[in-house]
Amino acid sequence: MRVLVTGHQGYLGTVMVPVLRAAGHDVVGLDTGYFEDCVLGELPGDPPGIAVDLRDVTAEQLEGFDAVIHLAALSNDPLGALAPQITYDINHHASVRLAQLAKDAGVRRFLYASTCSVYGAGGAELVTEDAPLRPLTPYAESKVRVEDDVAAIADDSFSPVFLRNATAFGFSPRLRADIVLNNLVGYAVLTGEVKVLSDGTPWRPLVHAGDIAWAFAACLTAPIEAIHCRAYNVGTEENNLTVAQIAEAVVEAVPGSRLLITGESGADPRSYRVDFSAARRELGFKAWWSVPAGAAQLYQEYTTRKLTSDDFFQRFTRLAHLEKLRDSGVLDASMRRRSGTAADGGGGVGKFSPSTRS
Repeated sequence: MRVLVTGHQGYLGTVMVPVLRAAGHDVVGLDTGYFEDCVLGELPGDPPGIAVDLRDVTAEQLEGFDAVIHLAALSNDPLGALAPQITYDINHHASVRLAQLAKDAGVRRFLYASTCSVYGAGGAELVTEDAPLRPLTPYAESKVRVEDDVAAIADDSFSPVFLRNATAFGFSPRLRADIVLNNLVGYAVLTGEVKVLSDGTPWRPLVHAGDIAWAFAACLTAPIEAIHCRAYNVGTEENNLTVAQIAEAVVEAVPGSRLLITGESGADPRSYRVDFSAARRELGFKAWWSVPAGAAQLYQEYTTRKLTSDDFFQRFTRLAHLEKLRDSGVLDASMRRRSGTAADGGGGVGKFSPSTRS
């Protein structure tokens, strides 16, 4: 199958592309290159790629593909809160436009990377795909809007499926340090503290980046009539943990670290536990990675590859890295790359504020 992966130079895309290639698919990437150089260790072998802003994709660029896997987005809640209109422009409007262009170009399958955060304040009960959607942030709201709008254009010739990923964790050569497990392990390696800024009580469902890749691979080959316009939660119930429990797993993984729950950021309304049985039952998908195993993997990779404070707090933190690109004139106020610029370009524009950990 010939597959286009948007965001192939991101955290998830860098893990997913080798999985798809190993399964025999012909993979092409599409990426604007925000995080192309955000690599810890060896540079990954990228597939052939189209360098274009998601907002500027044309139907011609989508011709000849059997499927589009749409990962590209401005990712995380702090960024969405600081720049909500840009988040909606890219994550919502450009995503729906991409789906329509894919349909126009004759692409049959459209796999969309949604999120379990669409459930918002889900409470203590396990939520299924039929649960009410209560997004609490612009990022989560943008995902709900895409699901609704793309479902509206589905027909016999165009079949979307929506994969609601739990919070990702695990090592990727293009690392993210601003997601909860990756962040807690990195902070522990660099400071000796497993520092939680919330009160530690919110529930979080987690899933390894590699397991997400296998879920998408399963949807590529599933009977199209069986998954047409379906939503699937991607993860495993054993990784429904409180933030405090996640932190305790990090203490076990990082020798000599100690747990510190400050509570300084106050109560976090984002709390939900998720039921993942539909993907097991209908896709034959099972998530293999546990949180303790992921914490151990991250500790090994961080120490072997000599993670530095600058890497952790700047290069691998989305807000800080995008702030640097804007300060240096690489990106303009709308988050578009200025023509003729590189990551070390000159100039200066407005700033973002730093993010905080869960």
